[in-house]
Amino acid sequence: MSLVSASRLRDFISSVRLLDARPGPVDYAAGHLPGAHHADLNRDLSTATDADHDPARGGRHPLPSVARFAAQVAAWGITPASQVVVYDATGGGNAAARLWWMLRALGHRQVLVLDGGLAAALAEGLALSADCPAPAALPPCPAADWTLPQVDVEAVEALRRDPAWKLLDVRSAERWRGDTEPFDPVAGHIPGSLNLAWTDSLAPDGRFKAPELLRAQYLALLAGTPPERLAVHCGSGVTACQTLLALEVAGLSGASVYMGSWSEWCRSGRDRVPA
Repeated sequence: MSLVSASRLRDFISSVRLLDARPGPVDYAAGHLPGAHHADLNRDLSTATDADHDPARGGRHPLPSVARFAAQVAAWGITPASQVVVYDATGGGNAAARLWWMLRALGHRQVLVLDGGLAAALAEGLALSADCPAPAALPPCPAADWTLPQVDVEAVEALRRDPAWKLLDVRSAERWRGDTEPFDPVAGHIPGSLNLAWTDSLAPDGRFKAPELLRAQYLALLAGTPPERLAVHCGSGVTACQTLLALEVAGLSGASVYMGSWSEWCRSGRDRVPA
């Protein structure tokens, strides 16, 4: 189980560690679920704010080191025994699913994403707080490496030509086609990639579609390719994790993520469409 409903969360909210993964500090400061720490995409979930950050090496949101993230997880008061619930405001896309993936890849299995995000919690009558919990003084959990499958730019160059693999771009169809590109200097997509927007995993109310609907959707896209031979990317490795979560909900776990995604690829001088 990777999702939790707002009604279920209400029943045990006092016994979990809550993480608010909405981008930037302003919305968090204005109100968040009581006891929630803020997990900032740029500062905590990537190295985007580091002085030496270069999007050509790892994309716009490269992963921090395992040791650095483990220390941050400890500062949030999370131990190996903690039940963690993460949420954002866009059905996991900004960036609750990225945080879910990182915690799982760190080795922490007891992590759930709030289905429907903060809107679902508010609709369920859960209150907000402006109080910010203090950092905890816990030792980092021992972790040597990320434990979930990833591919780098060199692997993507190879697998995009391999008929045994599929490469999935989960940005909007407009960005994939190259009609528009709001974040990166070049529009288009990696040659050979398929496109299915991450938002296609969500129902109109912002919650995930039913598992059987997701399973049918992704099995049709895979067309016989096992999920272990699927590599997922987006613009910078954030919404790709939302699709990995949707695949997990569908019972199709095992896909790899290309964290550098289009933001790295388009700066690499490699082939692209349109050329």
